[in-house]
Amino acid sequence: MLKKTLALFIPLFVSVALSTDVNISLDGDNLNYTSSENIAGFQFTHNGCISGASGGDAAANGFIVSVSGTTVLGFSFTGAVIPSGGGVLLNLNGDVTEECLSDFVISGSGGVLLTSEYGESEGPICDDIDLDGICDNEDDCVGEYDECGVCNGDGIADGACDCDGNVLDCAGECG
Repeated sequence: MLKKTLALFIPLFVSVALSTDVNISLDGDNLNYTSSENIAGFQFTHNGCISGASGGDAAANGFIVSVSGTTVLGFSFTGAVIPSGGGVLLNLNGDVTEECLSDFVISGSGGVLLTSEYGESEGPICDDIDLDGICDNEDDCVGEYDECGVCNGDGIADGACDCDGNVLDCAGECG
């Protein structure tokens, strides 16, 4: 029984470990994001390079943004979220470079910690739940094709001998 239980947990762990919820990058003064999850709050550290932050999807969704000498914090008092997707999270003021930002903490709905990656990303977020090596948003089938070519299909129906539902006898003639 232990072998079966262990086998069930390993794919789940691999799927979670390989997934990044939020990618963050800097383009001039724009702090950009792509996210597979709703963003309910964010916090990051800076080395004094930021004098202010405003606008972007944070403002569009009613977030309060606070900037101190070393930290930027954004959240909503009303429970609003920044919907999954991508765009400009914030417009940053100051002498901002990629190296001056660090320690990103992004939360999802209910305060769930989201995994994040900062810097140049290799492309959009890739969830690969079925571990077939194809990002699910690009995969026509998240799961497996049956012998009839149907994603997560049931295959040839009981009593049928081909994918069109024809009933064949053992000699290969339709009956």
